[in-house]
Amino acid sequence: MAKKDKADKDRGEKKKGKKKEPPGSGVLCASVTQVARAMRTHLSHGLAASGLYPGQDGVVQLLAQGDGQTPGALAHQLGVKAPTMTRTIGRMEAQGFVLRRTDDRDGRLTKVYLTDEGRGSVARIAEATAACEAQALQGLSGKELKTLVKLLSVIDSNLSGHAPMRPSNEAEEDD
Repeated sequence: MAKKDKADKDRGEKKKGKKKEPPGSGVLCASVTQVARAMRTHLSHGLAASGLYPGQDGVVQLLAQGDGQTPGALAHQLGVKAPTMTRTIGRMEAQGFVLRRTDDRDGRLTKVYLTDEGRGSVARIAEATAACEAQALQGLSGKELKTLVKLLSVIDSNLSGHAPMRPSNEAEEDD
């Protein structure tokens, strides 16, 4: 093969091998969605043994941090609509994880509290979460995890309309 032909072939292979997806190609959305589904499925299997359904773990964790919250406050913190939270709380109450009581100071407010069963599930949630994360992070270094979390945080800020605070030297490095 002549030198010119070989050089043309090498340039063509480099272009093919280093092809980047154009912005907006959907590769990010598809990847993040797939990873989120896979993690949620894996976590759901870990939580099933404790009787919790997907989404209920977040309610338990929030109430463990601050018991006696309104359904609206829980919905807001978890990013769901109030009717969704009302159904979730109703189901959790029937399962024995939470109970609803009228607020002592304002009888118009209903607050949600963990039961003993609900408090007992906090450790099971932590175990299931740790097992899920350990599985997901196999093969990643601590530095790679830190970078991944940082990048996901930037994406979350971009999508929620809150520009992330970035040190000026980082912004210069990207240019």
